[in-house]
Amino acid sequence: MSHIFTPVKSAVPSIQKVILAITGGIAAYKSAILARLLIKEGFEVRVIMTQGAQQFITSLTLQALTGNEVHTELLDTKAEAGMGHIELAKWADLIVIAPASANTLARLAMGMADDLLTTVCLATAAPVMIAPAMNQQMWSHPAVQLNVQTLGDMGYEIIEPDNGVQACGDTGAGRLPEPDMLLREVINFKARLTVPQCLTGKKVTITAGPTVEAIDPVRFLSNHSTGKMGFALARACRDAGAEVTLIAGGKVSLMTPLQVKRVDVLSANDMLQAAIRSAEAGCDIFIATAAVADYRTRDAAPQKIKKTQDEMILNLVKNPDILATISHSYPTMFVMGFAAETQNVEKYAQGKLAAKSLDMIACNDVSRTDIGFASDENAMTVFFADKYQKQPVELKKMSKTNIAEHLINLIGDVLD
Repeated sequence: MSHIFTPVKSAVPSIQKVILAITGGIAAYKSAILARLLIKEGFEVRVIMTQGAQQFITSLTLQALTGNEVHTELLDTKAEAGMGHIELAKWADLIVIAPASANTLARLAMGMADDLLTTVCLATAAPVMIAPAMNQQMWSHPAVQLNVQTLGDMGYEIIEPDNGVQACGDTGAGRLPEPDMLLREVINFKARLTVPQCLTGKKVTITAGPTVEAIDPVRFLSNHSTGKMGFALARACRDAGAEVTLIAGGKVSLMTPLQVKRVDVLSANDMLQAAIRSAEAGCDIFIATAAVADYRTRDAAPQKIKKTQDEMILNLVKNPDILATISHSYPTMFVMGFAAETQNVEKYAQGKLAAKSLDMIACNDVSRTDIGFASDENAMTVFFADKYQKQPVELKKMSKTNIAEHLINLIGDVLD
């Protein structure tokens, strides 16, 4: 019988006062809704607006929604007598910049203090969350990406933009997430402040996504894995204090979590070699979430295979078992696997746990359409090696982000 893991809502009194900073961009209208949602969630909200933001939405709107004066000027005669920008910086438990324009990202990355927002960010001890929003071409520009990486290295929390149709008519990454999703990011960040640093000093390697096995230069064998679970685990390990290497297969298009080293591979052989290199470099924990193709073609055709016959036979050979290789080659390493099955899920998972000498395995039923591949949610049962004398733990359906956090907590418990 498995033990049902019930997530406990964390009461974190450390974040109650939020500065919502709005910069210039069409997405500024979403900030008004976010302000209202933050207040309904119990936060006290004050608003900073840049000059650009005031071209898209009025300060009167935000004042009416929050019940507080909106701050717009660094050298406000009335406020400056009491060092208004310093008071704001000290007042805040959290600063959320949404939307954050490309210009704002650049000025923050350079440490500028030429308006109220940048000055408050330099003067505050509070964490700062940044939600960039801009045209997809601007977002992908190397200068913007460098600024985002710089801000992440400084300790700013970056909320990744959404993909979709933009106001300019373009389609791609750069949209400000919807207000309810931004609220969830704030709540999750607040909860993460209580995450035990159970992996401090540990080096963790995670495999994620599918592998790609070439048939010819234009065709390949693969699967439906998106890498979402592995990337969520990379963030959770980072938040728990670990140094994380993420081996991503199959051209996974997800944004690399900040402060995580990413290694891109294609085939199962490529992924195995990357995993061995990481293990040899001193890995403490290996987590295999990748959906590795079981077979590959014996010999990939050097040229595109022409459609000249009604049938085509592929000669397939078995791929290396990455998880078993790492587990058996590095017996002192903590190794966790995943079992994505469509039937007899728990039976296959327990067999895999024993056969591959794993410390821990999480299994899920990918025949369910509401969880698993391509979904943002999952549900799992976790089994442990006999030596730990721990009962199975059931993780009910929840976001993959939350699943990842609970899995890392379980690893921390075992290691402790």
